[in-house]
Amino acid sequence: MKDAKKLYIQTFGCQMNVRDSERIVGIMQRLNYEPAGKPSRADLILINTCSIRQKVEHKTYSALGRFKRLKARKPELVLGLGGCVAQQEGEALLERFPYLDLVIGTHQIHRLPELIRTVRERKERIAATTLLNGSPERFRGHTLQIPNPSPRWTSGQDYQIPGNGNRVKALVTVMEGCDNYCSYCIVPYVRGREISRSSDDILREITDLAQCGVREVTLIGQNVNSYRGNGSGTSFPDLLERINGITGLFRIRFTTTHPRDLSEELIGSFGRREKLCEHIHLPLQSGSDSVLRQMNRGYSREDYLHKVEQLRRASSGIAISTDILVGFPGEREEDFNDTLDLLKRVRFDAIFSFKYSHRPPASASRLSEDVPEEEKGRRLGLIQDVQRQITLEKNRELIGNKEEVLVEGPSRRDPEWLTGRTRSNRVVNFPGDKDLIGQLVPVEITKAYQNSLKAEIL
Repeated sequence: MKDAKKLYIQTFGCQMNVRDSERIVGIMQRLNYEPAGKPSRADLILINTCSIRQKVEHKTYSALGRFKRLKARKPELVLGLGGCVAQQEGEALLERFPYLDLVIGTHQIHRLPELIRTVRERKERIAATTLLNGSPERFRGHTLQIPNPSPRWTSGQDYQIPGNGNRVKALVTVMEGCDNYCSYCIVPYVRGREISRSSDDILREITDLAQCGVREVTLIGQNVNSYRGNGSGTSFPDLLERINGITGLFRIRFTTTHPRDLSEELIGSFGRREKLCEHIHLPLQSGSDSVLRQMNRGYSREDYLHKVEQLRRASSGIAISTDILVGFPGEREEDFNDTLDLLKRVRFDAIFSFKYSHRPPASASRLSEDVPEEEKGRRLGLIQDVQRQITLEKNRELIGNKEEVLVEGPSRRDPEWLTGRTRSNRVVNFPGDKDLIGQLVPVEITKAYQNSLKAEIL
């Protein structure tokens, strides 16, 4: 692009943040911005943040510190911070980091062009963090009324594929926010209450993506099985059925789900929708009923085991991944052993495991029965050791199986090889021609490793 400005984005956290960063790229492309490649070439740097765990939040502050010297050398550079840390801390970030120009909350991405112009033209430092729009924005030094704010979600341009449209997979936001208020979780405070996108907008977006060559979509939201079609009454299984009929689309995935809201209708979708992949991420958090009550999860260990049984009846080969949180305040050794026991009973295909950390204003941050950090580390290590063995065993069981792989691109370790995923979301590497990228390919699994499989094309 002629006289294009340069944009550099650093993204932390979950798929929601990755999708938000893609959306930012799309918005800024229309303002004649193109990717910078590295920070030193940028006219605009945005850090898209996650605050769901303390460790990730600390990475945000480290990243900001690294850009301080660059900002001093290049005063015209606009440095912005968005995402959940921005929403959580707001204007306090401008006080803490005097070289930071812009703090943009999770519901304000659509206003980015206007905010960037204000920073450049008025030389103002801005914190724009209103949830659900409509309230006056507090700017440093003055208050600016926004009488007709743009909608948080707009169909069309904000959701076009960034870049040259050669991607095989895409993330599609279907809802945002959470009404569950789990006691350890900050999401409702930084993403707001649940709100669903229009099903027509979602279908238009996915149809456009499929026409541009995207073959797999992952529907994302803090709790997708709470989707309600923006007031239309459309359920999430209804939405899956409509997406299943889109021409050119090969595969559908979704994340994340809440076990309490996992309906029999949604479970049955795995046996009825041929494009819906046999994989579900179903966060457990703890196998102890006592801890689950303290977490305000709304289900028991037996409830969870019953959901797993229903899923495996509906789809015998379904892969189930989960989240495990160790060291919740007051978690006793017997509570932890309940989690270990459930881990062995379910035999998850993969887990994401973490040590608990206080996340104010979530209610668990006010609990005083802290588990010592050393003990949290011991428990986390035990959980991960058990799961590593289970994952390797389950991968080895696939040797000799014939699997369908969607080819995503060259393998990271060997660009002469291809990589893709099975319907159960396992990474497979195999030799093959790059003309196969974007196609479904039958392979036979020949070797199994901890995190991937090796195969030959049939």
